[in-house]
Amino acid sequence: MTEVLVPPARWSRWVANFAASHGDPELRVDGGALRGAAPDGSWFTARLPFDLAYDGPAQADALAGALAEGVAPAAWGVLLVRKGGFAIARVEVGAIVASKVGQRHVQGRTKAGGQSQQRFARRRANQARVAYEAAADHAHAVLSGASVVVAGGDRTAVDEVLTDSRLRSLSVVGPWLAVPDPRRAVLDRAVLDAQALVVTVENAGPARE
Repeated sequence: MTEVLVPPARWSRWVANFAASHGDPELRVDGGALRGAAPDGSWFTARLPFDLAYDGPAQADALAGALAEGVAPAAWGVLLVRKGGFAIARVEVGAIVASKVGQRHVQGRTKAGGQSQQRFARRRANQARVAYEAAADHAHAVLSGASVVVAGGDRTAVDEVLTDSRLRSLSVVGPWLAVPDPRRAVLDRAVLDAQALVVTVENAGPARE
């Protein structure tokens, strides 16, 4: 079982490829998602982004239509944090209207032992704290007016940033975005991925999705 992000423009082709590989799926709406079950035992579940529930007809094009109608909040954000840096964007009407990308040096792990290791661990923890505080400062500025945020990177790092009292009004919604050290290109890709259908698929046989 795998999870993939399918852009709206590719959804019809994705379903067609699934059917070509496994047979025409029987579609039904289940738990706010569109579920397709193929004759060979393969299945998929497609969910709208932003943790929104789908309650339309059991048709693939209807799900794509619901997405095309605009399910995104009026203002939302992307927050990517790793120990190597952060990338933040506020999005309105599908376009980035404010953003900030930054890098902060946090030392890697050491094999040293004893007091040297303890001093290194304290230094590393202090560097991480400063990096997270900087990310929180920029998140407060960039995400002003956003109601929800799609997050990614390192979960512990994201959680640390979101403990800032200025960011507690933000609701974190799916999907979680697995990204490398945040850079501008990574942020641009994350904004697109955040608006994609979240598809869980189980292939009973060879697939070409």
